[in-house]
This record gives sequence, C-alpha cells and structure tokens, in this order.
Amino acid sequence: MSAISFLSLTALAAHLRRELNNKKYILIYAYNGTGKTRLSTEFKNLGKKGDQRDTLYFNAFTEDLFSWDNDLENDREPVLKINAASRFFAGLGEMEMDNRIRPLLNRYADFDFRIDTTNWEVSFSRQVREGDTTTTVDYVKVSRGEENIFIWCFFLAILELALDGAEAYRWVKYIYVDDPISSLDEHNAIAVANHLAQMLKRADSDHKVVISTHHTLFFNVLCNELGRANKYFLSKDTSVGSYFLRPTGDTPFFHHVAALAQLYEAAQTGQLYTHHFNMLRAVLEKTASFHGYSNFSACIKRDEDDPDGTLHARLINILSHGNYSLYEPQEMLEENKRYFRKILYGFLNRYPFNPALFPEKPARSAGSSVNDNAQELETADN
Repeated sequence: MSAISFLSLTALAAHLRRELNNKKYILIYAYNGTGKTRLSTEFKNLGKKGDQRDTLYFNAFTEDLFSWDNDLENDREPVLKINAASRFFAGLGEMEMDNRIRPLLNRYADFDFRIDTTNWEVSFSRQVREGDTTTTVDYVKVSRGEENIFIWCFFLAILELALDGAEAYRWVKYIYVDDPISSLDEHNAIAVANHLAQMLKRADSDHKVVISTHHTLFFNVLCNELGRANKYFLSKDTSVGSYFLRPTGDTPFFHHVAALAQLYEAAQTGQLYTHHFNMLRAVLEKTASFHGYSNFSACIKRDEDDPDGTLHARLINILSHGNYSLYEPQEMLEENKRYFRKILYGFLNRYPFNPALFPEKPARSAGSSVNDNAQELETADN
C-alpha cells in the first residue's frame, strides 16, 4: 500500500478519525520535529463541540497542566500545582487518585506523594536510610525525569478510570498518546510500552486509540503487543508543507535508512535544525549496535589529526542533548552545520548504503586531506 498525502495536520487528523470507525488501534512512528504533538492537538480539537470533548490525550502539553510553586519565600515546601480548570482532572476530588496512582508509580520510581484536593497541589516525599535508621523527608523537589514519570502515572490512573467507564470520564471516546516519557532508556521503553499495551488490551471498552512516538524500540514493542493495529510511518515534505502517512506492514522496521535520506536532504538544502543531531546520533547508535561496537563513536569518520574521533564524538554528545524545544525547531549555527555535514558525509562514505538514495554524496578520496574536505563543506554552505 502506498503513502497517503495530506496538505495539513487537520486533514490528517480527520483521516485518522475516519479510520478509527473500523479500527481500534492506530500506531504512528515519526521523527521529532515532524508534527506529532501538533497532530494530537488537531485530533483533539476536531472533537470539540462547545463545552463538549471526546478525546483524552497525553502529549507534551499535558505537562503544562502541572507547575511548580518552589516556595521561594521560605525555601522549604515546594509543591507541584494542578490546573483545576482542566477536564483532565474531572474526577480528582472523589476518585481517591492517590491510591490509584501509587501502585502505577511504584513500577518506575522510589518516591511517594500526597495530593491535596483542597489546594490542588502535590507534595513529594522520599525514604532516606542512614545506618540502621530510615526517615521520611517531606517536601522533596523531585527531578524533571521523576516529575515526568509521576505525570505519566497520573495519566495512566485517569486512563484506567476512562476505560472502566467511570462517570467522570464518560465523555471519553478517543484516547491519544504522544511520546509518553521522553529520553527513555531501552529497559523503560519496553516496560512503559508493555504496561500501556496490557492496560488497553485488558479493557472491555469501545474506546479508540492512537499512539505516536519517535522512539523506535517503544514503537516496535507496541506493534508486537497490539498486533492488529494499523501501523504507520509519518513524514513531512518541508518544501511544500505536506505530510505523508505510509503503512509499515505487519512487521515493524527500523527507520535509520529513511532517517539518513532525510538528514542528507536537509544537509544538501541547508535546512538543518538542532533536532537533526538527535536523529544523527540515533542512526550512529543503531549502526554501531549492528556492527557490534559498544559506542556510536566507532562509526564516526576519523580525521588524520583526530585518530580517536574524539572531537566529533563530543560534538554529537553535546549537540544531541541541548536544552531546546523539539516543537519549535531552531536552525543550527553555520559552524554547527559544517560539523554536521562533515560527520554525516564521512559516515555515508564509510558505509556502503545504496548510492541511489544519496545521488550527490560528496566523495572523498583516500589521499584527500582534512583541509580539502573542509573546503568542500565550506563550498556546500555557500
């Protein structure tokens, strides 16, 4: 089956809703920066009719329903404030959410919490052991990662209520989950995907579900667990602003070749953004794993004056973990574009990918110097 094109995310969201008339699950894989989060928002917006809603969703904006009050005046009792106006928390007051969230959170974390439904805030605590004594430390400021895990488990508790038909969530017809927890390591990717899939499969409900992610392993686990789901690869043509939905077939696949083609096109056109370093690192890591290397640095083209590839490995490490928004892409600095091209072109010249995918790939002869290659890259920038 060939790819289907859409001129807007609204049109794509409408297509997904039509498809869910005859299907229970849709799984979507897409790179960061493609528009996954905006797609989930468009899908949700199509279900708005006045004050009525039909979609329970989790995406990057779900985290915005929580905000820290750090008690700056006393610096003693930081709490996580809850946006009481959101329908997301419709059953918070009467559903004993503490007891619903806690067993879910215990799967992933070692801290505890208390929800104050009068002041709409959450306080955290942790058990600290010193010698033979264990004490409880209250009003802990949990890390950003721990906060994300807590919010995810909060969502799972609400999801369970919706799937069980709780009165407060009878309005839910569709469930849309976009990248539940960022920066998952492989173990947690498997655990979170399996847990979510088992929860959905156990439910005896008519709810329709869309799950989108940029995490390859997370996507593959879901494909295996939700075998009858429709599975797609979502991409975008930046030159015309259209979107393409391509079926992956019954067997999920790794997308590093497609990612390389997209990175190569971006390098050729000069439309390089900070998130492209994340994509390049993912490709390098998958290639290193395939060839039996323990680190992606083994796959970086080494210069004569940099035999260990240290400089480029450090650049990849730094620039793939920058503090920037994946939902408002920032263009690379010109210097970083040159480094990106040098690393990418060196990688493509080192490994025998199909040359038809990279028709104008710059070749580097065995005797060419680092300065010669730098000159080629300088020319490509102009």
